[in-house]
Amino acid sequence: MATESTDILLEAGTNELEIVEFYLEEEPKEDDQAELNQEDLEHDKGRIPSRKGYYGVNVAKVLEIIRKPEVTEMPETSHDSVLGAFNLRSRIIPLLDLCIWLKKKRVENEPPKIIVTEFNQVTSAFMVSGVTRIHRISWEDVEAPNKYVSALSSDSITGVVKFDDRIVFILDLERIVSELNPDMRLRFDDNVEFDDAAGYKALIADDSPLIREMIRDMLGQAGFRVEKTNNGRECWEQLKEYKRLAALDNRPITDYVQVIVSDIEMPMMDGHHLTKKIKEDPILQDLPVILFSSLITEKLRHRGETVGADDQVSKPEITYLAQKAASLIQDRQRALR
Repeated sequence: MATESTDILLEAGTNELEIVEFYLEEEPKEDDQAELNQEDLEHDKGRIPSRKGYYGVNVAKVLEIIRKPEVTEMPETSHDSVLGAFNLRSRIIPLLDLCIWLKKKRVENEPPKIIVTEFNQVTSAFMVSGVTRIHRISWEDVEAPNKYVSALSSDSITGVVKFDDRIVFILDLERIVSELNPDMRLRFDDNVEFDDAAGYKALIADDSPLIREMIRDMLGQAGFRVEKTNNGRECWEQLKEYKRLAALDNRPITDYVQVIVSDIEMPMMDGHHLTKKIKEDPILQDLPVILFSSLITEKLRHRGETVGADDQVSKPEITYLAQKAASLIQDRQRALR
């Protein structure tokens, strides 16, 4: 069960997360309608009966929360959930209705709120019914969604947090935006040659099955041999196994792994905490670690530097990721000669 903290500064490498909790007010299901008694109806007089679903998004992705501005319709939008765009301090920002995206019927008992976000070097906005508060929790309290939850949410949920009185679903906003904008998806540049990368051993950590497969395939195209893990904790356990094998066979750790590529946001253990543990380990500390995340911005880059990341690459720059991984391995090999 997640507990909450109100400390004001979130340091890198502590395996903690701050989420903005918000809710979507939607039409109740038939079972919910049956439970509404006369007292409830009197208390909510003048309001449309509804139920609230609670969701969260990483504070690091939120620029601000505003009232709904005047929205201009956009021609030929790719999805009904795209309501249009608005002007915010000379920036034209697209607005998406999360209720429509999640296939829920909105109930408007109060003016909606707009969450303005920035990730993958793109600014977007999402309309919600209301915002409750900010929670500070441990990534260990974030559970991966089961297949049933993922299916019901159009695969838009990356984590589940259980509080005493409710469940909060962490939304995969990157997936939503990339579905609406194909230019933001990972693409590998076939014109780049990677002869020198042939056979390099990479260990990757990412909680998205889609992203894991894409990184594996694209690094594979560059000549890397890739091992996949689902989150930072699994990656750390795999690194400990490599250490055990290296000691048992009296071989260098680089015979098993030569570079680690990690997402930042992951259940159980995030990429910053994973990097910190690697850089504090006498056997693993010289292995290059690249953080590959939508959270790599000029404002947040210092967090990766604090924990000792060798480089940080913003999604979806997969070709540059492969180039940088090969370059860091080669630099380390030259340093050992």
